[in-house]
Amino acid sequence: MKTWKKIVCLALALALSLSLFACGGGSGKVTLNVLNWGDYIDPELLRQFEDETGISIKYTTMTSNEEMLVKLASADNIYDVCFPSDYLIEKLVSEDLLYPINKANIPNLSNIDPRFLDLSFDPGNTYSVPYMWGTVGILYNTTKVTDPVDSWNILWDEKYAGQILMYDSMRDTIGITLKKLGYDINTRNEADILAAQEALIAQKPLVRAYLTDDIKMELINGSAAMGVVYSGDAVYCISENPYLAYVVPKEGSNVWFDNIIIPKTSNHTAEAEQFINFLCDAKVAAQNSDYIGFSTPNAAALALMDPSYAEDPTYNPPQDVLDRCQIFQDLGDFVKIFSDAWTKVKAA
Repeated sequence: MKTWKKIVCLALALALSLSLFACGGGSGKVTLNVLNWGDYIDPELLRQFEDETGISIKYTTMTSNEEMLVKLASADNIYDVCFPSDYLIEKLVSEDLLYPINKANIPNLSNIDPRFLDLSFDPGNTYSVPYMWGTVGILYNTTKVTDPVDSWNILWDEKYAGQILMYDSMRDTIGITLKKLGYDINTRNEADILAAQEALIAQKPLVRAYLTDDIKMELINGSAAMGVVYSGDAVYCISENPYLAYVVPKEGSNVWFDNIIIPKTSNHTAEAEQFINFLCDAKVAAQNSDYIGFSTPNAAALALMDPSYAEDPTYNPPQDVLDRCQIFQDLGDFVKIFSDAWTKVKAA
């Protein structure tokens, strides 16, 4: 009987060990692979989530939506949580690459301002949860720029040759050029793209550099007179250098939305939803937005933040600015026309 009891106890111990392993205990601890933009989350919040849940975060950054698409469409995609922009979400949905989010696991979704839900790129928020939003505009140094900054045309002014920074992003840079020329940023007209291509090639001798995150430091330290930036980066830069100012030109621009998604290939969807719900917590979202400077779609978070955020037209643009802005759409096969034009601009 003692031998039999020992066998039963050993079997129970083995079953418990396997259960702990499967639930993430011991060496079976769950690790979420997160893919995000650079400087786009408060690192302290990652540590807080790990401490509260026992779930590890392996954090990787990328510099463009196009880079993210390559990673998410690859056969060996390892990511569990990603932060793509609106038009990429639309494409990922069309290619059946996203996991339908179980909203019952994200009660903090109720904190999101209804203005940022049910948008065209993800009706009903079936596959994504709002993270940050903003505009694209011109950040300029008021001690270096003597002309009114109210049009994209100033980026083509020879007076500022060698002092202009352009964003190293196909959709953003072609998009603002289309707006400068009076065209739709989602045009499917090849003649429009050719005109934008020619305008960018003509501008190139005036451009100091095409950059992404490095634009911030270049403008903060006064190395350039002006640059194309996202509004959230402008908020940060202005806090570091009060001589900087931001404007969305009169021709209009892009109003963008970055949402959180779970790739269909994720093996940790429950933990991914737990992480998304954590990021939608009012206090967490307020701390995150305050840290990175980008606008939160979380109404409960905004209510906790300093009133200066809601009053800042860079952080919280008025409706008349938003009325002249457009959301990027997935271009489908027409993206090749954009891509070919961008290649020619960069090679010029």
